[in-house]
Amino acid sequence: MRHFLAASDLTRESALHLFQVAAELKQGWKAGRRTAPLAGRTVALIFEKPSLRTRVTFEVGVVQLGGRAVYLAGSEIGLGTRESVPDVARNLSRWVDAIAARVFSHATVETMARVATIPVINALSDFEHPCQALADFFTLWERGVDFRKIKLAWVGDGNNVCHSVILMGAMLGARIAVACPPGYEPDPAVQARVRQLAPSFDVTDDARAAATGADVLYTDVWVSMGQEAERERRLEAFSRYQLNETVTGFAKPGALVMHCLPAHRGEEVTDAVLDGPQSIVLDQAENRLHAQKAVILDLLGGTVDDG
Repeated sequence: MRHFLAASDLTRESALHLFQVAAELKQGWKAGRRTAPLAGRTVALIFEKPSLRTRVTFEVGVVQLGGRAVYLAGSEIGLGTRESVPDVARNLSRWVDAIAARVFSHATVETMARVATIPVINALSDFEHPCQALADFFTLWERGVDFRKIKLAWVGDGNNVCHSVILMGAMLGARIAVACPPGYEPDPAVQARVRQLAPSFDVTDDARAAATGADVLYTDVWVSMGQEAERERRLEAFSRYQLNETVTGFAKPGALVMHCLPAHRGEEVTDAVLDGPQSIVLDQAENRLHAQKAVILDLLGGTVDDG
């Protein structure tokens, strides 16, 4: 893997390999083993959008691997305004060993990857969030989930996280269902690819139909950063797509509940569901750290035992 920009950059085999590496890193850290495979290495973190989980897990992850992270706010470097995206990527290529970028436009990370001579990681764009999806499926994998035997239901906005989750789920062999209001479906190209990969794929406007028989239920906010002007329209459109105890009741007993966070409690998910015994949202958040460490090691050619 040269860069990690999209879920499609992985195969089933490479994803399973990253899960194994992430598990070794996680277990090693919890057992007190300290290695430094990134000693002398630096990763630049470019953030056009604010973040809790993504920033902390990337910064802490690089440090846990023995490297150094340099945080660069988009406004600080004037990405695309004060200096062009290609020029930023070319300059960083002379100073650091990798770039992780959380950006508004997916075209930004694609441009960086095209001109950079170092690996580029998509830490979120408007089209995909592959690091989130990798951590999500690692979370299921470490619970012993057999992807080829599950149905994953996405209930809510067919957004960037949805794209990465359903693409990776389909690639791993899961059956996929998406429930969303008309006009908020996943991108047509993403749907076409999922339809090619998944054993079954349904897109519906009925949340209960999507949830029926599901092993995993996933939701995300209805109003993402940058969509505040659409808030009232979106809240009305998504009012029938809340992940509540009624909807989860259509899933299999014990079905797992996932959310990438932050959550808008009382909108896309209720407190009872988010904080309930079937929720694994904090495991997902924790595993962002270890899944991303596995990606960084893979891109920079390191191994768990280096250092």
